[in-house]
Amino acid sequence: MKDTLKPGMSFEKTITTTPDMGISHMGPGVPSMYSTPAMIMLMEGTCVEFLTPHMGAGEQTVGFHVNVKHLAPTKIGQNVRAKVTLNEIKGRRLQFTVEAFNEDGTKVGDGTHERAVVEIARFAGH
Repeated sequence: MKDTLKPGMSFEKTITTTPDMGISHMGPGVPSMYSTPAMIMLMEGTCVEFLTPHMGAGEQTVGFHVNVKHLAPTKIGQNVRAKVTLNEIKGRRLQFTVEAFNEDGTKVGDGTHERAVVEIARFAGH
């Protein structure tokens, strides 16, 4: 990990929700809404995208803890913006505040996420 990472740094990414990101278990006639797993995937992916330029050669991060609440529904087709803020660096462990907002500005999710820096070759067992 490079020394360019500092607590307080943040990064945002916006996506447009698609049908494969929606729930379908509510039955026919109920509009599909953005799912919790898809929201968590966006939050984790935003962390990875933010961290990648700060990794050294042969390094990447893996998630090991997620504590997130899904606060409000979002219709499929709407944009969702994830914001991640690096709170703490403890050795190779990184702790984030994660938030998600729909295009109406409604906070649809928040919580914390932790990632660890790993050596890719060692992680892959090479």
